[in-house]
Amino acid sequence: MRLLLTICLILTSLTAQADRQRVVVGVNHAPPYRIIEDGHIGGFYIDVFNEIGRQLDWEIVYREAPFRRLLKLMEDGQVDVMLGPVRTPERETYMAYVAQAFPAEQRLFFYQQPENRITEYSDLAGKTIGMLRGSAYFPRFDRDDTLDKAPATRYRNLMQMLAMDHVDVVIAPELMGLQLIDREGLDVHVSPYTVPGKPAWIAVSRRSPMLQQQQALRTTLDRFRQTPRYHNLLQRYRSGITGEPATLQVHTD
Repeated sequence: MRLLLTICLILTSLTAQADRQRVVVGVNHAPPYRIIEDGHIGGFYIDVFNEIGRQLDWEIVYREAPFRRLLKLMEDGQVDVMLGPVRTPERETYMAYVAQAFPAEQRLFFYQQPENRITEYSDLAGKTIGMLRGSAYFPRFDRDDTLDKAPATRYRNLMQMLAMDHVDVVIAPELMGLQLIDREGLDVHVSPYTVPGKPAWIAVSRRSPMLQQQQALRTTLDRFRQTPRYHNLLQRYRSGITGEPATLQVHTD
């Protein structure tokens, strides 16, 4: 009788695990939002999505790739979710912007040499501008084909290029740029010219079965944002206190 009961409990557990929604999330290393170091993953966006997944009993698997590659994976339906992409008309053709999950951050222009200080948009002319490959910043900049843009796969690489005078200016979101130059100990400055940012989203591939979970995701996120834990997380990351990343399953392209 005990053996039969044990077998039934095991089978029930296996059935419950098999019924869990498996969610493949595409991520790139972009502190403090997404932090991927030595097989560990963390960051503000990760912590928020993990809480959503915990409440909805999802099995979350993270897949690491460069940002531009992640966009292609979303288009092909090889990943279900991206955390933090800015909304653009082109991207809306292959991903659904389910929830405005994360606060807007202004775009900053970082420089090293005094002559590369940016005080207005026109100062960008004639400068070599480091930017994240595939990223969107603000419409005027994104559409401006007259500018000399130097794409790279990571902001860390861009800041190192700036420190070695391989680019004149780097454009980056505020928190990411400031924490990166502090962590790397770089003698880099912030230009007075800034551009307001737009809210970052949780987006779902239009080829993903996760599209059926849109309302559940939004409802769970809204409920979580009303808790002290959410606001404590936000304050920690804004203060540069990112904590110890969790050990999770991360697939690398």
